[in-house]
Amino acid sequence: MRGLGGEPGAPRREEPETEALGTPVIRDEVDEPDPDPGADAPAPRNPTLLDQMGGISGIVASGVPVVVFVVAQAVAGNLVASIVAAVASALLVAGWRLTRGEAVQPALSGLLGVAVCAFIAWRTGEAKGFFLLGIWTSLIYGGVFLLSVIVRRPLVGVIWHLVNGEGQAWRRDVAVRRAFDIASLAWVVVFGARFVVQRWLYDSVYADTWLGWVRIAMGVPLAAVAAAVTVWAVRRSRQAQARPGTRPHSRRAR
Repeated sequence: MRGLGGEPGAPRREEPETEALGTPVIRDEVDEPDPDPGADAPAPRNPTLLDQMGGISGIVASGVPVVVFVVAQAVAGNLVASIVAAVASALLVAGWRLTRGEAVQPALSGLLGVAVCAFIAWRTGEAKGFFLLGIWTSLIYGGVFLLSVIVRRPLVGVIWHLVNGEGQAWRRDVAVRRAFDIASLAWVVVFGARFVVQRWLYDSVYADTWLGWVRIAMGVPLAAVAAAVTVWAVRRSRQAQARPGTRPHSRRAR
């Protein structure tokens, strides 16, 4: 049998479907859902302890009022003028961070601390009274860090994992806990050295001459050393979490 319009036995060619008037049928295409725009977006980064403190700029800015007070006292030798200059600088720092959209909490905390120090200096009538709060605060901070190591809950690790929402399972890893022990003890040394040296200067005849400058020298530089040890401890914790074949912080403390 001869096929329509072709050779015998040739397969019949299928014509595309048409409507009655010969117009090709246009089939509706199903639109594929657009990919989730947030699927490839990086997960939001939890604020670190440094972020909570306002970053490097926040730490540096918190020491500006102290520097201003020391310089003003050395130049003018007037307690009231030095107090006014320190408080004014703290207000300027808070306003500057506010206009830049940066964290204002560190600046406000610094402003409150400067106000208290200025009040103590005004009440005692001596410039060295401006540093009295910081001296005893160093003793308290150092004691708290030391106690945390004694009870096997080093404060550096507790604060770091609390701020980052990672829980406290890290304490079951002996190596990680020891790293945070060392970091916490580094802060004990910093605060202890500040208290011992500055408390001795406060009662000495060198208080008016050297106490302020020593306060500045033992501020950010010593804190930077302890911060470097803290960064090392945090990296040890991250390495323990990324250890292949084991769950994060799975080794139990003895």
